[in-house]
Formats: sequence, structure tokens, C-alpha cells
Amino acid sequence: MTTTAPRTAHSVPHLTVAERIAHGKQARSAVPRSSHASFEAPSGRSDPVDLLQLQALTRVPELVPIRYGRMLVSPFTFYRGAAKIMATDLAHTPSSGMDVQCCGDAHLSNFGVFASPERRLVFDINDFDETLPGPWEWDVKRLVVSMLIAARDNGYGVKDQDRIVLDTVGAYRGAMREFGGMRNLEVWYARLEVEPLLERYASQFAPRMVKRTQRALAKAQTRDSMSAFSKLAERVDGRAQIVDQSPLIVPLRVLLPDAEGEEWLAWLRELLSQFRLSLQDDRRALLEQFQLADFARKVVGVGSVGTRAWIALTLGRDGDDPLFLQLKEAEASVLEEHLGPSEFKNHGHRVVAGQRLMQATSDIFLGWIHIKAGIDGVARDFYGRQLKDWKGSAEIEQMVPQGMSVYGKLCGWTLARAHARSGDRIAIAAYLGGGSQFDRAILEFSRTYADQNEADYSALSEAVKSGRVTAETGL
Repeated sequence: MTTTAPRTAHSVPHLTVAERIAHGKQARSAVPRSSHASFEAPSGRSDPVDLLQLQALTRVPELVPIRYGRMLVSPFTFYRGAAKIMATDLAHTPSSGMDVQCCGDAHLSNFGVFASPERRLVFDINDFDETLPGPWEWDVKRLVVSMLIAARDNGYGVKDQDRIVLDTVGAYRGAMREFGGMRNLEVWYARLEVEPLLERYASQFAPRMVKRTQRALAKAQTRDSMSAFSKLAERVDGRAQIVDQSPLIVPLRVLLPDAEGEEWLAWLRELLSQFRLSLQDDRRALLEQFQLADFARKVVGVGSVGTRAWIALTLGRDGDDPLFLQLKEAEASVLEEHLGPSEFKNHGHRVVAGQRLMQATSDIFLGWIHIKAGIDGVARDFYGRQLKDWKGSAEIEQMVPQGMSVYGKLCGWTLARAHARSGDRIAIAAYLGGGSQFDRAILEFSRTYADQNEADYSALSEAVKSGRVTAETGL
């Protein structure tokens, strides 16, 4: 299935609605919806630990054990870090032949709430490190399997597990049919604002659960650069600096002590000016009003641990006007090995372009940069955004089955909306149809792949016990 031509989902033939519907229905003959039920590990399947170690070759060596430690917390956290493993498996599964801009890692924890530029709390996909044009089915399977694994981890019964899966994929299918009937601009402007959502679902839950959700959303709205400053920074001799929390947050002055760190900080100030060039003119003008005060390496996520992620403390009108930016290394998408290279030479640009295409609204400082020779002398791509802007994520472990079912519906709708912005939503809707045949097939796939994930999780556990790899827990 490997190709060599760059992947792009932007060239759209202008067919009639009838022709697009016919294309979707014809795809059923070539790739029946029932065919998506099967997953059988291919002969000679790559060892999952080998794949993880292959990724580790380009990562910060001392941080890789933290990644393994976080993946070993549970089968679900393992799954979060196993995008490369699943991409390798998905390359052997059926595809209807209709590409969209894929997230590439659409598991349930990569959805969440954040602020729109209009200062509204919205729900959307929030991680695009692996984004690339590709089969829409891959994102659906990645999402739905994550729902089943999380349900298993929470100890839900089989009926609840099945209902959560069916509700998630059913929401995707129903939303795609809804978007297939919309005008283009209606699809583009569609988004999920949190306040109307809470009103819509509040009557379905006990008052205490509604109040807990309201508290969580209120807390999310306090997560901004001011709150980040209170937790991550301090003033020393009147100068704002990032607090040393090694190994998770390591300031530049600790990584490069003495005068060397000051020299690099001066260079980074110039680099930030280059980053601004990737922003819209109005946002570039805004960022120019901030000056870099400090810089630190930060460990983020599960699957991303070991990639080079930095946080930049900048100050505006005075010392009480902070803005934290996060600059995260962008490597090749895990999908590229199977779908061909990105059309973008800069992987930071790839991430930003995919994010802007899939999200209903994006961070105002979302941009990218190429560094010809960083601290380690190696050229790397990065993308950047605000570190905190009302960002919040679901507390998966605290969910009851009904809550996870609703959450799955929101994720399914959101993923369909993201795909509808770039792919042929009418053809995909026609392929999916109005019945539950596709839903049932994905349920069967999810059961089988969740079992495979548990086996892979055990393989990593055994690799740690045998000393083949080293894991650092509790970080």
C-alpha cells in the first residue's frame, strides 16, 4: 500500500450530487461495509516494541523511559502512545478509496475543549501531530477502538462497551449524512460550542454529575497564560523565569548553564521573530508586542514524550502580562510510511495546515518554523501555539457508561465534521448508508483490535521486565 507521490486531499472534482452519491454506493461493491469488521494480524507483523524503539531513535534519549513508563499505566495509555503500531496495522485493512484530511491519531483523549478567538468554549479535536490525507476509515477505527479500550479499563460490562462503540460510530455516520445534505459554507461554519451542549444533555444526568461538569468547564476557563505563570514561573531579582521542574520542565539555564544559555536565549529571541512570519498579519502584529523572557524544555503527553517540546515565556506591556507559547517538534507522520510523503517539506507546516483544515477554529498563534541547527546542531521542524487557552480534557476514569456514550457521540460528530471539510462528504455518506451495517462491522473490528492492543501492552511490559527497554514510572 506504500506510495511515493505526496498526499493531498485538496483537489476536489466538481461532480454533481447524483454523481457523488453514485460514487459512494459503487464503493460498497468494491469494499463492502461488512469487510471493515475483520482484523487479522498480518503474517510477519512488526514487533510492537521494535516499532516503539524505532521511534525512540530520533527522540531525547533520557526522556524515552518516561514515555514507556506512561504507556505502561494501562492498556489505554499504551494505546495513546501506539499510533505508529496501529498505523502499521491499518495499512492492511480495507479502504473505500475516499480520502480526507486525517487526524492520524484520533483517540478520545485527543478531543477536548479550548477557547475560540471569540472567547467561546468549543469542543474539537486538539492534536494533529500525525495529520495527513488518507482513508477516513483509519480515523474512525482509531477513535472507536479507543472508546472500547477506555470502557474496558473502566470496568464496564460488555453491553455498555458495545453501546458506547455503536453510539460513537453511529454519531459519525449520522453526522456525515447530515453534512452531506448541507451547503458548503454551512459545513465550514459548523462547530460545537460547549454551553449549548451542556444545556442539551443536562437533563439526561444526575444533578451532581452536571455540577461536576460545570466545575470542570469553569476550571478550564481559568487555564490561561496567567494561571500558567503562577504554576510554571517565578521572579528572581525582579526577573521572570521558568521554574526548574526537572526532568519534566527543564529551563534553558539548566540545560545550558553559564553564559552559553544567555547566548542561546538571544538567538531564540531572533528565532521567535521568524516564527511570527507564519502567522496572519494581525496576529503577527500582536505577537510582536511580546518579548521572550525565558525558555524551557517540557515533557508533554504520552506518545509525544521524547520529542522536543519547548515552552517560551514572553512578556507584554509589563511583568504582569505573560504569554506562554509551546513549540513542539514535528516529525514525519506515522501515516507517511504507508500513504506516501506529505506535500509539505516542513512538518510543522503540515501539522498547522491539517489542523486549520480539520478544526472549526484554531489558536490565534498557531504557526510553524524550521530550525537549521538547534541546540543539538540538528535541523528540525516545529509548530507553535499558546500553551494554555481555556484548555480542558475529559476525565475518562471518572465517567459512568452513559457519560462515555455521550462523549463518544460528541467525538463521532466532531470527527465527521472535520472529515466533511476536506473529503467528499456526500460520497462517504452514501457509502455509509442509513442502516447500522457499518456500525456493526466497526464494533467487531474494535473488539478484535482491543485484544491486539492488550497483547501489545503485555509485550511492552515483558520487554521492561526482561531489561530489553527501560521504563521510568511516576512521571
